[in-house]
Amino acid sequence: MSLSIQRRAQESQVMAYCSPLLALLLTLMTGAVLFWMQGKAPLEALYTFFVLPVADLYGLSELGVKAAPILLCATGLAVCYRANVWNIGAEGQLLMGALIGGWMALQFLESSSSWALPLVLVVGALAGMAWAAIPAVLKNHFNTNEILTTIMLNYIALNLLLFGVHGPLKDPQGFNFPESALFSDATTLPVLMEGYRLHLGALMALLAVVVIWVVLSRTFVGFQIRVLGLDNSAAHYAGFREKRLVLLVLLFSGAMAGLAGVSEVAGPIGQLVPTVSPGYGYSAIIVAFLGRLHPVGILLASLLMALVYMGSEMGQIEMGLPLALGGLFQGILLFYLLACDFLILYRIRWQRADSGALASEA
Repeated sequence: MSLSIQRRAQESQVMAYCSPLLALLLTLMTGAVLFWMQGKAPLEALYTFFVLPVADLYGLSELGVKAAPILLCATGLAVCYRANVWNIGAEGQLLMGALIGGWMALQFLESSSSWALPLVLVVGALAGMAWAAIPAVLKNHFNTNEILTTIMLNYIALNLLLFGVHGPLKDPQGFNFPESALFSDATTLPVLMEGYRLHLGALMALLAVVVIWVVLSRTFVGFQIRVLGLDNSAAHYAGFREKRLVLLVLLFSGAMAGLAGVSEVAGPIGQLVPTVSPGYGYSAIIVAFLGRLHPVGILLASLLMALVYMGSEMGQIEMGLPLALGGLFQGILLFYLLACDFLILYRIRWQRADSGALASEA
């Protein structure tokens, strides 16, 4: 028997949807091996990692808290990737939204204005949008690679946040801790259920899912974005303005990431801190592809990624597992997803060696 790899005549739609499920199954199997290597019972560890965090209503509400920023970032990234614009800077755009939106919230510490919270959210979204405009302008006018520019801007945004909380935005009455003053009630997102941390940002994330579904599938702009992503020469031939579309998708993606950032500091955190995000912007990249750039798929993938974050924390508390296992699971999932996507274009078959020899002789 010999292994034969054959290119498909056309992409397999079945494998396009089965690939994420297969990648998830392989990730769970690999995770069981990793838990066994840590000296833990694999089934017990998997239960602790993926079931125990959402075993009650509080856990389910925390799942929504974790999923909201990931979902906001992933929806914006999905629009970019549909246009074949490779924005890797959602993390930096999220941090800038948190920083500038948080600065605006600090201007209302003594205010009870009903306009304070909407202003804070808008400023945070605009900050993320402005940060995304930098690689858009560089790409359109200087033909720079948006992958490189967006990655580098992530680190600049992180250092600006660190400068802010260690410097001008640090709470003077905070015992020298690198954090801002607590935001007032006027600039804090209301919770959806009393006694839980699930806040209005979760509803905004769900609204973003509906918006991108409508835009991509029901509007002419969405049609232009999809055509640009499939074949930019065809988009140019049709008279679509490529530079304007590139700017549009990057601005939208930046706004969603900025909204995610300001929702974090105005929501569950309630102040500016150095660790606004544990890597939500990077996780959103995996989520976008795991969800096949489809709004419903992205929603489900966001919940899964949020569960990975919660599971790593629960594993550390209950079983003494390393917190870094969460990041390891994300990397393994992305690796298996890319590997399984190979089967969309190719099929693997076993064939007898003698039949191959007869075929070569003929």
